[in-house]
Amino acid sequence: MPTQPNILILFTDDQRFDTIRALGNDAIHTPHMDRLVARGTTFRNGYIPGGSSGAVCMPSRAMLMTGRYLYRLEGEGQSIPAEHLMLPEYLRANGYTTFGTGKWHNGPAAFARCFSDGGEIFFGGMDDHWNVPACNFDPTGRYPDARPQRIDFGPTQPIIQKCWDHITPGKHSSELFAETAIDFLAGHTSDDPFLLYVAFMAPHDPRTMPREFQEMYDPDSIDLPENFLTAHPFDNGEMDVRDELLAAKPRTPGEIRRHLADYYGMISHLDAQIGRILDALEESGHGEDTLIVFAGDNGLALGRHGLMGKQSLYDHSIHVPLIFAGPGVPAGVQTDARAFLLDIYPTLCDLSGLPTPPSVDGQSMRPAIQENAPGRDNLYFAYRDVQRALLGERYKLIEYCVDGARHTQLFDTQTDPLEMHDLSALPDYAPEIAALREEMQRARLVYNDVQAQGQRFWERYKP
Repeated sequence: MPTQPNILILFTDDQRFDTIRALGNDAIHTPHMDRLVARGTTFRNGYIPGGSSGAVCMPSRAMLMTGRYLYRLEGEGQSIPAEHLMLPEYLRANGYTTFGTGKWHNGPAAFARCFSDGGEIFFGGMDDHWNVPACNFDPTGRYPDARPQRIDFGPTQPIIQKCWDHITPGKHSSELFAETAIDFLAGHTSDDPFLLYVAFMAPHDPRTMPREFQEMYDPDSIDLPENFLTAHPFDNGEMDVRDELLAAKPRTPGEIRRHLADYYGMISHLDAQIGRILDALEESGHGEDTLIVFAGDNGLALGRHGLMGKQSLYDHSIHVPLIFAGPGVPAGVQTDARAFLLDIYPTLCDLSGLPTPPSVDGQSMRPAIQENAPGRDNLYFAYRDVQRALLGERYKLIEYCVDGARHTQLFDTQTDPLEMHDLSALPDYAPEIAALREEMQRARLVYNDVQAQGQRFWERYKP
C-alpha cells in the first residue's frame, strides 16, 4: 500500500455548479456525482477567477495545473513555462505514477512534463464527441504528428495544434476517456502512489450522446431559469463570441429548453461514466486510500441573463462544482467556504503531506475541509479587458467598460443569488459601491491584474 494517498481528479468541461441532483437540482439525474457528494466535502462556493480568452477553459485548466492566478499565467494558458511547476509534474517528482487521459488545452510540452503515462489524449478545445482525434501517449513528449484543428467552430475559436494519431469512431468521448482510466486502474500494480487525471470533453457542445440519454429529458418538461431573458440588456463586450451564436437572438423559451435538455442529457451520460470509474477504483482495492477531486472548468449561461456561454462574470459562468472525497475528508459535508479552482493544487499537497511549491498562488482548503475554517474572503474576477467584478461578504459588484461605455451592476447575493435585481442606481447603495470599488483596486494588485488586459480596462474605466 502507498504511504501517500493516491489521487483521482475528475474534471468536466462547461459543467455549471447547479447541475448535481444532491446539491438541489431535482430536474437532473446524477446518481454518481451524488455519491461523491455523500462521501466527501462539497464546496458550495467554488469559483474560477474568470478568463483572459473567449476559450475560458484554457486559462482555467492552466490555473488548475499551476495553482496560479489568471494574470500570473503565461499568456492565456496556451503553454506553461518551466518555472510554473505543475501539480502532476510535482507529484511525479515526489514518487507518484502520473497518468493522464482526455482533454489537455495547455500544449503537448506541458503534458509531457506532467505525466509518466497516458492514453487517448486530446490536445484541443472541442471536437466531435464520437470521433475524437486523440493521441497515444508518446514517452518522448514530442507528439510529432500535431496538426491544425480539423473542425472550424467559428472565428473566435483559436487554432489549437493537436495530434491526430488515431480516431476511435463511434465511441463517445466520455466513454473513451473513462475506459482508458479504468484500464489504468486495472493495470496499476506498483506500490508507488498514483495520480490519475481524467479530463472529460463533456458536457461541452456539440451536445451529442447515446439515444438513452438524448431522450432522458423532455424539453417541454424543463423549467426555464428564473433569470431567463430573451436578450442581455446591454453590450457586455462579448455579445458575438461563438457561444452566443449557438441559439437565435432573441432567445426563445422553446429553444432554451431544448438546449437545457441536451445539456442535462450530456451530464447524465457523463455521470454514468464517472460511476464506472468509481466502481473500478473500488475493484482495484484503492477505494479507501485515494483522494478524489471532482470539479468543472467553468460554468455556462444557457439562457440566463439572455446569454448562452461562459464569457461573463455572472454567477452562472464562474461558479463551478468542487468536491473532495477520500482519506482525511469528512463525508456528507457541504461547506459555504469560498475557494478557487487554483486552490486544488495546494489543498492536495496539504492532504498528501507535501509542501506547496513557492510558484503556487492558491491557498490550501484543508482547514476548511477538516476544521470548518473559513475559505477565501473577497473574490476578484476578470474577463478579458471588458469586465471586472468583486464578490464581497454580501454584495457583488460587476463593472463593464466596452468601447468607452461604462456600466455598473450591484447584486445582493443573499437575497438575490440569481442576480436579477441590479441595485446600482439606488442612492442607498452608493456607499456599498464605493467600498467595493476601493476593495477592487486593492484586489487587482493582489491578483496581478496589471498586465495588458487590466491596463486597457482600467485606463478606459477610470473609476
